Amino acid sequence: MGKNIILIGMMGTGKSTVGRLVADSLGYTLIDLDTEIEKLDGRTIPEMFEADGESYFREAESAALRSVLLRKGIVVASGGGAVLSSENCEAMKQGGWVVALTADTASIVERVRGDVNRPLLAGDVEERVGRILDERKDKYLFADVMLDTVGRSAEEVATDILTHYRG
Repeated sequence: MGKNIILIGMMGTGKSTVGRLVADSLGYTLIDLDTEIEKLDGRTIPEMFEADGESYFREAESAALRSVLLRKGIVVASGGGAVLSSENCEAMKQGGWVVALTADTASIVERVRGDVNRPLLAGDVEERVGRILDERKDKYLFADVMLDTVGRSAEEVATDILTHYRG
């Protein structure tokens, strides 16, 4: 098996959807990091945020990431904020081939509007997405490849990833 593939990017850029297609094409296992965190903690992400705050969640996220990167033959759909920790970024670089999926503010807002499982978006979704994008704009630059997902199907993005990965 080749290197693991780690998908990073803002929420709503298609990491989980594209990750499933890439994993299926390669015969790899898809690991959605948010799902893994919930499984390890025994609570949903909104419950973690409400009871213990974002810093607790970020620690749980880092621990889950370190754990999954010990495996081989995986595609990891990371949480959008996993890149906020430089240790996480280093672990991802060491643990596989990193692809950043990008999209503009309007596209992300359209994709995530109404998703109650995103505690960081409570309130004015447009304002929150814009602020988070601005805060994280340089956090994805360590990726091996950056791909814009706007106006493209998940299949097209997955095909691009596979072409780069195999090339």
